[in-house]
Amino acid sequence: MKFEAVLFDCDGVLVDSEPITNGVLCQMLNEAGWALTPAQCMEWFIGKTVRSEAERIEAHTGQPLTDAWMAAFYARRNARLAAELQAIDGAVEAVRTVHERLQGRIACASGADRFKVEMQLAQVGLAPYFAGRIFSGHEMPATKPAPDVYLAAAAALGVAPARCLVIEDTVTGVQAGVAAGATVVGYSPSPIGHGTPEALRGAGAQHIIADMAALPGLLSGW
Repeated sequence: MKFEAVLFDCDGVLVDSEPITNGVLCQMLNEAGWALTPAQCMEWFIGKTVRSEAERIEAHTGQPLTDAWMAAFYARRNARLAAELQAIDGAVEAVRTVHERLQGRIACASGADRFKVEMQLAQVGLAPYFAGRIFSGHEMPATKPAPDVYLAAAAALGVAPARCLVIEDTVTGVQAGVAAGATVVGYSPSPIGHGTPEALRGAGAQHIIADMAALPGLLSGW
């Protein structure tokens, strides 16, 4: 087997959170004075942290992106996620299979805040497979598209990045995996909430899957 570890993004790869999170963000940005559609919000913010887009937000709303606004966003986001979040189709079984096959050498490397990642994985039953191996871009010197979170995950597993397979669904995430020196598989079941196959390939993904259930077979055949 070519790969010794698999590093998973979280949002849009393991959990179907992007439509929920972006729905809350879109609503709050409209309330702040920026009239944009859900599709525009998804296009501009998918795969990115809200704070990384502070300059854009402040330019359109005419207001500073304050800690209080972010706290309100997190609270509304978390409430919606707790009520509505589901796993990506096929993700739980794929993770279970890969975890067993690689003797636990998997990690979740997300650009999101740790509370959100841990809450989501617990909610869909994936937390036991990633115990002690959850990495947040918020805790790194730089978040995606910088490679820091993937480099940290690979180092913690004791596996060279070149021997890691990264699973990503956004251009920003693919760029991070490529910059880390890993091989990246793009997950693109739909253009809504995920990067298109063309965009993911353009960012450096070497293979595209539309069904997470295909991952174990892909790993075996590589």
